[in-house]
Amino acid sequence: MSELTGLFVLKPESVTATKGKDITFVAKVDSSNLLRKPAMKWLKGKWLDLGSKAGKHLQFKESYDRNTKIYTYEMSIIKVVDGDAGGYRCEVTSKDKCDSCTFEVSVQGRTPPWFRISHVFRHIGDAGEDAGDLDFSALLKKREKKQQQVKEEVDVWEILKEARPCDYEKIAFEYGITDLRGMLKRLKKMKKVEPKKSDAFLRKMDSAYSVDKGKRIQLSVEVTDPNAQVKWLKNGQEIKPSAKYVFESVGNKRTLTINKCNLSDDAAYECVVGEEKSFTEVFVKEPPVTITKLLDDVHTVVGEKVEFEVEVSEEGASVKWMKDGVELNRETAGSKYRFKKDGKRHILIINEATKEDIGKYYAFTNGGESQAELEVEDKELEVLQSIADLTVKAAEQAVFKCEVSDEKVTGKWFKDGVEVQPSDRIKMTHIGRTHKLTIDDVKQSDAGDYTFVPDGYALSLSAKLNFLDPPKIHLDTSGTGNKNTITVVAGNKLRLDVEITGEPAPTVCWMKGDTVRENKEGFAHTLEHTSGRVRVETRKTLSSFVIEGAEKEDEGHYSITVTNPAGEDKAELFIKIVDVPNPPENVKCTSVGEDSAIITWDPPAFDGGVPIKGAPETHTASNFRIHSLNFDVYESTTYDAKKMIEGVLYEMRVFAVNGIGISQPSANSKPFMPIAPTSEPTRLTVDDVTDTTCALKWRPPEKIGAGGIDGYIIEYCKEGTNEEPVSKNQYRVKGLPVGEKMLFRVVAVNIAGRSPPATLGQAVTIREIMGQRHHPKIRLPRQLRTKLIVRVGEKVNLVIPFQGKPRPIVTWFKDGALLEDNTVGTRTSDKDTILFIRTAERSHSGKYTLSVQIENMSDSADIHIQVVEKPGPPIDVHVTEVWGFNVALEWKPPKDDGNCEIIGYTIQKADMKTKEWFLVYEHNRRPSCTVSDLVMGNEYSFRVYSENICGLSDEPGRSKNTAIITKTGLVHNRAPFKEKDISSSPKFTAPLVDRSVVAGYSAAISCAVRGFPKPKIVWMKNNMIIGEDPKYLMQNKQGVLTLNIRKPSLFDGGRYSCRAINDLGQDEVECKLEVRAVQEKGEEAKK
Repeated sequence: MSELTGLFVLKPESVTATKGKDITFVAKVDSSNLLRKPAMKWLKGKWLDLGSKAGKHLQFKESYDRNTKIYTYEMSIIKVVDGDAGGYRCEVTSKDKCDSCTFEVSVQGRTPPWFRISHVFRHIGDAGEDAGDLDFSALLKKREKKQQQVKEEVDVWEILKEARPCDYEKIAFEYGITDLRGMLKRLKKMKKVEPKKSDAFLRKMDSAYSVDKGKRIQLSVEVTDPNAQVKWLKNGQEIKPSAKYVFESVGNKRTLTINKCNLSDDAAYECVVGEEKSFTEVFVKEPPVTITKLLDDVHTVVGEKVEFEVEVSEEGASVKWMKDGVELNRETAGSKYRFKKDGKRHILIINEATKEDIGKYYAFTNGGESQAELEVEDKELEVLQSIADLTVKAAEQAVFKCEVSDEKVTGKWFKDGVEVQPSDRIKMTHIGRTHKLTIDDVKQSDAGDYTFVPDGYALSLSAKLNFLDPPKIHLDTSGTGNKNTITVVAGNKLRLDVEITGEPAPTVCWMKGDTVRENKEGFAHTLEHTSGRVRVETRKTLSSFVIEGAEKEDEGHYSITVTNPAGEDKAELFIKIVDVPNPPENVKCTSVGEDSAIITWDPPAFDGGVPIKGAPETHTASNFRIHSLNFDVYESTTYDAKKMIEGVLYEMRVFAVNGIGISQPSANSKPFMPIAPTSEPTRLTVDDVTDTTCALKWRPPEKIGAGGIDGYIIEYCKEGTNEEPVSKNQYRVKGLPVGEKMLFRVVAVNIAGRSPPATLGQAVTIREIMGQRHHPKIRLPRQLRTKLIVRVGEKVNLVIPFQGKPRPIVTWFKDGALLEDNTVGTRTSDKDTILFIRTAERSHSGKYTLSVQIENMSDSADIHIQVVEKPGPPIDVHVTEVWGFNVALEWKPPKDDGNCEIIGYTIQKADMKTKEWFLVYEHNRRPSCTVSDLVMGNEYSFRVYSENICGLSDEPGRSKNTAIITKTGLVHNRAPFKEKDISSSPKFTAPLVDRSVVAGYSAAISCAVRGFPKPKIVWMKNNMIIGEDPKYLMQNKQGVLTLNIRKPSLFDGGRYSCRAINDLGQDEVECKLEVRAVQEKGEEAKK
């Protein structure tokens, strides 16, 4: 179905023609978004195609603009006659898009028809609300009736009753009937009075139907023979079934359904059975166009542009504009009025309003109207540019300037209410609409309020002249040492007084922040506090910066900026805060001796702004008495403390010193005690040796000291030492290799460190102890004595304990061969062995044998593992027999049983209409079954799932054939298949387009063709066939033909054509290719 879209760029307008004159109607269609050339139809009334009436009286013309891609269609009526009056319609279609518009023709000087049956129709009340829908007579201009010779009246109803519906409009125009709906209503009643019997129809269609645009309508008849075939015709053309036209046949009833009716469906329809026909007429009613946005009143001045805007309910609707009862259109409006359409918006534009345009304006649609009033006033004196305030410095020039709309207006300048008189310094000028007051060498006395007053108008323009003195900072930092650097001791008060001058009084801004960061990052802190510890105190010519109790955070770069309209001044300074340093950090004792200790620390994080001179040191004994170790300043961060008492706990603290004073003491170090290590342990002997251990004994050291003994560390030459000290005087070293010779030593440990080691005189051999053997024995868990079933993908982890001494040799076998599978892992300890599989697969199924052996003694155990998964689908599922309501179904077991036994099958059925599956049997043991209780007339399909201990198969086996439960005594005869002939001669759907290209740049021309069999394509240049020239590349992609020209020269210009040929005919298109030379830069510059 075609979609109604706005294709018209210009639509024909309703006109009033003079009898005997020529008249032309123009319509323009935009084809830029169309895939093929649009088709245009000119219609009169509802269905009369004027294309068949072309001749001397009606002439048609068509043209195409390649640049704008706009088609122009013209219809000319030569020597208008009375019969040309009435309603017209033009329709444009292109594939799935269409558009239409209506217009009317009135004829001046036309005599009233001698048969005034139209007067009868205007008074028919039986048509209801449809009676006036097509009555165009009200739009015709009324003229005085002239005396006319009375002619013999003709009974037009007899003519209409005998005529075919397709001739109704021709008869109506011939006899001057305009109300076609009323005519059809009356004919319908007349035919009902004299019903005719029909042999083929039991019930015919009504003579006329009415439907709203976009709705659905059904036309139905009842035929005598239920097997009779009918044809549906529209305006004499047969209708084919489609999504828009749906045919239904139920018993004796035949129905035609028309979906989504549009204006093209307004036509005459026929239903043909043999030689008999049933006629009807379908009228498509368009909904009335309403106004959704009303006109607004406009108040303007002479010469301004005026726009009246109205919004309607539908796009493409016709809107009629009127002013004070007079219609405004494109012919009568001239250049003064313009009409604009934008979707649903309709705009009336008056280019330059005058006093004559005052009045009421109306907008009419077929469903509503709106009015607005336009008021136009004379222009007042308008200020185009007012004078502005000026701020100038001494000796500069000040210029006041204004501009008004009238060039002839003069005026006067005033200062503070006193008229300004011209002098050598003061000049007043008037050029066109511009008035200027210029003051040279400005002085302090020139400051004030200036006013310009136009002569003859109650209007004044004022501005102010400000006199400026640039600001200045008077900062004295000569007594602070470094330039602009002020040093303050922490805790003291700082007050900095800065003198400031300037006119007008400048604005003072104190800022804290690094100059570089301020410029690059915009980072600065503005100091505006007038109270608090850090504040700014400002008087008329003095600004004071105050810091109460200076702190380290106050240190940094500060700046003062003074600004007024004459400029700005800036001064920068650095405030440095100094203080005693922070305490030293990380005080600790690194080593101790019998009467000494080494103390270290880190410098303080903050040196107070003054270099550190050194650090005095103190220590605290266990009785909390504080002693000073040095009385002079010590500059290093390492100190060797002497003359300490062994066995006494000490803590250390350190002070830092700079030019300001001494810091607070550091945090105390961890307690430490001056002690010495013990002597070596004594009497180290071997107490016992086994196959993997060695037991040692020893005596405490002879010299222990004040630190005592924390424990002992035993070391041997192969593995290292024990991690934790041993408190006892004996220890058994375990995990030693059999047969190795090991060296041992023992070290005593206390707070002072390690003592000298005590060593054995000779190496100890770790020998095997004989006589303590145990036969190997596997203790197989109960669950592994039967077959172990595992699903594919699961994890296997078997722990099997065993016993035997010495440690037996463990070996794994699978199916009698040594286990060498990388996906199966084993791990063995002294007491058990583990078999693990991370992801089980079916290849892991089999018999696993565990063997443990000590010399010639051994034991073994078998473990059976079966890895299973879901089975495959059954194969060869088919229906073997159908009888009554029963079906016999057979299949074969699946090729893959999932490595275990098939325990049953699940059967399902589905009706081929609904495609829904229903269960028939579960756990069916045999590979066959009988399906009963099927519905007669239905066709069934079947599927079978196989089942094992893992569940149903993922995919079913589907039956190769279906079972049809037939109705007894009925045979379905299928209609013979007719193959459609799709053969067609070649036809170009997109033409070649003229092109202009630049020499040296590759170009391409394209077109599109269709046809069957596939046509042969021939490209030609100036009617000469292009052969296998490598300069040209010819492509054909699904009917889209492209000729690529590689770097064309001036000689490649000319006429190119493309010809498509097959057995049914040929078609050809051509275009012109112009190759332009590349212009040099010098030539372009001259042009």
